[in-house]
Amino acid sequence: MIRVAVVGVNNIGKIHCLAYKRNPDTELVAVCDLMPERAEAAGRLHGVPAYADLRELLASENVDAVIVATAGVEKGSHHYEPVMIALEAGKAVFVEKPISNNIEEARRMVAFAREKNLVLACNLNHRFTPAAYRAKELVDGGKLGDLLFLNMRLTIQNPQEDTEWLHMRALHPHSIDVMRYFAGDIKRVQAFMTKGPGRTSWSTVSVNMEFASGAVGHLTGSYDMSMRHPIEYCEVAGHQGRLVVDNVYENMTYYPHHSDELTVVRNSIFGGMNGFDDTFGQRIGKFIEELKNGVKPEEITASGADALAAQEVIEAAIQSHRSGGAPVTVPS
Repeated sequence: MIRVAVVGVNNIGKIHCLAYKRNPDTELVAVCDLMPERAEAAGRLHGVPAYADLRELLASENVDAVIVATAGVEKGSHHYEPVMIALEAGKAVFVEKPISNNIEEARRMVAFAREKNLVLACNLNHRFTPAAYRAKELVDGGKLGDLLFLNMRLTIQNPQEDTEWLHMRALHPHSIDVMRYFAGDIKRVQAFMTKGPGRTSWSTVSVNMEFASGAVGHLTGSYDMSMRHPIEYCEVAGHQGRLVVDNVYENMTYYPHHSDELTVVRNSIFGGMNGFDDTFGQRIGKFIEELKNGVKPEEITASGADALAAQEVIEAAIQSHRSGGAPVTVPS
């Protein structure tokens, strides 16, 4: 049984608490929040001790893994301190995305986990669906041949205006992680951004990409779209075939170039995923499975290193936009 503590019990943290209570291989043993009343409410709800200080929690409770579900500016400014405290205490860590909105902090977190040889994973949950798994099998099995291009779209409605870069830093760890999942490291980017009516932030973006493999790609993202529309689309094409993953979990279609027979993986309404929130269960289940099986830190799926790689692309895209759309090399 893996003993889990959740840090940050508002919104996403509440989902985490329920997920670890439901998982047969985990026990929720404590909760923590900077707001004592919020921590105490979560503690009462789940019947576990509540803390406002993570160091105190770790000194008092027997914990195997710390879940950092805090938020902050651009959804990531409150991640650094609890992640570093948990790693210093020798715990496995699972952090919400973005790993940090500050690239230097993100680099230090990943370096420290590597130095301590500890698991650092991130909730990059969009790739954790049956449709994405099947698509990955086709790519890895050579069914598409040499990859040529990827087209990715991730669009939702979010009126929040934290900073001018909120949209890029808070949303697109997901889209960039999905692109890297299928095509590997991204070498160069070129970005253009615009502001929706009445916005002060760069709420719609267009990013061209060159992958280390030589494939090319494009990301379209927006905080200005209706939630009634499909939120995500990913197209991966090679010289022998092409595949499309529709709306995160709904279906995957494989189009071989030299055959009329398509392969379709559809999310059944009976026994399939019931909605986007199910991606949390899929992703958390994988994290717990890997902890239980003793997977090495460097082999963890959707690791802190993967999350950092996505943030490096985001920062390069911001730099490109600031420079008028000049191509920018992504740090490796």
